[in-house]
Amino acid sequence: MKRSTFLLGAAAMVLTACASAPSQSALGPDGKPLPRVYRIRAGDTGRIQFRMLDAINALRQASGAPALELNARLNAAAATHARDMSVQNRPWHFGSDGSSPITRIQRAGYSGKLVGEAISETYETELETLGAWMEAPNTRTVILDPSAREMGFSWYQESNGKIWWNLILGSPGETGFIPVNAPS
Repeated sequence: MKRSTFLLGAAAMVLTACASAPSQSALGPDGKPLPRVYRIRAGDTGRIQFRMLDAINALRQASGAPALELNARLNAAAATHARDMSVQNRPWHFGSDGSSPITRIQRAGYSGKLVGEAISETYETELETLGAWMEAPNTRTVILDPSAREMGFSWYQESNGKIWWNLILGSPGETGFIPVNAPS
């Protein structure tokens, strides 16, 4: 009996030591931890889109802007452009065919106005990407623009883990573009 109690106690101590050992992460040349690949599975789409929607709406609520709703046509335009950025191997607002965000949302059948677009090339999660967008004045202005009412959000993940994020904000109604940084 004493022997089995001793063995159980020793096993528990070993497991406790393993569980509480600090995890080692690889460090880059700058001494900071290297990014870990954020893998997105096929079934994660809805969860990720709604997590981003909730996070953006919390930020918008704090700034006094109205809440956004997901729009399937804007999601489709965002998905198409995320994949196209990967093909071009550069994050930018123009498609490989020269298309603009306005053209892409029209192709997807969206009949509202484009408020703006945020793009990113990263290995980070959607919420880390949102944090980076909120630190940049131009994307922060787009995300918090009170004229926006609808959101499209999607991504394309390469086999190496790199993610191309695309966020598109729109306003139902007239077609065109609402300049968010235009002087009044």
